Amino acid sequence: MTGRKVVAFGGGHGLSASLRALRHCVPELDLDITAVVTVGDDGGSSGRLRAERGGLPPGDLRQALVALAGDHPATRRSAGLFQHRFAAADPGRGAGADAAATVAENAGGMLGTPDALAGHAVGNLVLCGLMELLGDPVAALDHAGAMLGAVGRVLPMSCQPVGIEARVRGADADHPDEVRTVRGQHQVAVTGGRVDSLRLTPVAPAACAEAVAAVSEADWLIFGPGSWYTSVLPHLLVPGLAHAIVSSPARRLVTLNLVAEKETLGLSLADHLATLHRYLSELKVDVVLADSKAVGDPESVERAAESLGARLLLAPIAVTDGTPRHDPAALGAALVPVLGADR
Repeated sequence: MTGRKVVAFGGGHGLSASLRALRHCVPELDLDITAVVTVGDDGGSSGRLRAERGGLPPGDLRQALVALAGDHPATRRSAGLFQHRFAAADPGRGAGADAAATVAENAGGMLGTPDALAGHAVGNLVLCGLMELLGDPVAALDHAGAMLGAVGRVLPMSCQPVGIEARVRGADADHPDEVRTVRGQHQVAVTGGRVDSLRLTPVAPAACAEAVAAVSEADWLIFGPGSWYTSVLPHLLVPGLAHAIVSSPARRLVTLNLVAEKETLGLSLADHLATLHRYLSELKVDVVLADSKAVGDPESVERAAESLGARLLLAPIAVTDGTPRHDPAALGAALVPVLGADR
């Protein structure tokens, strides 16, 4: 059967891998793809723009748009432009040095001022500009998608930025039993210790209405791969989105990670599935997809999958160079028979 509507949840590199895999399925299944993206990023370029300009952090949204960009040479070039990151300017290069000195002198001699563009991705700036120009993040993302010839739609999980907080045990190696609150997506992602609990601030952000509508109309909902605490679980903490996920007639698939990340050290693949139930107890899953080698002994993962109502599907979905990355072509090949199957 063709014409399946698929909604993929996540953020960052994990969601990009999932979207690129879904792109491989489009010719065979004629998928209608929607990406629902976390909006908690507070690090790097996104964090700077969020602090200085307000609005949604654009980085994860940009990566999803680029993953769905069309194949025409012009749109591929535009996707490359979106990913281009400004390096720090070299004040000693050619005639520009004299011009820079003149500008600095006129501005009060601020030659030592940090380069405001350094580190920013062009696409982050474009998205911020579109959001300011149009006054609506969904309209801005739709316009950016048209610029890139995107094969699918990118939506935020909420139209307001959120904070991510975690209660972490052993964040301080000298006090392994002490539980501390770690604030901010970046700090949670790099924390030592073990995450005991996770929450958003505000605690109950409003869900993006268009994302809720996409979930309610979907044939498949896909979670992972990606940073579990900072990219996957936050969707389950948005009440309107969580209700839509549970209420949707869609089937649900979870793609597991290949290795533990810093934020999930000590968490087995079975534990990853258990956390989904912990944060959304009504969630039922149909298929859990895992890499054949990464899963090791599949028995515990199979039991965890069954506890969610799912069957475990093993497939070679990692790149073959030994790095812990999903291969979009291999992942897409594994998804085709699953997404194309009748109920």
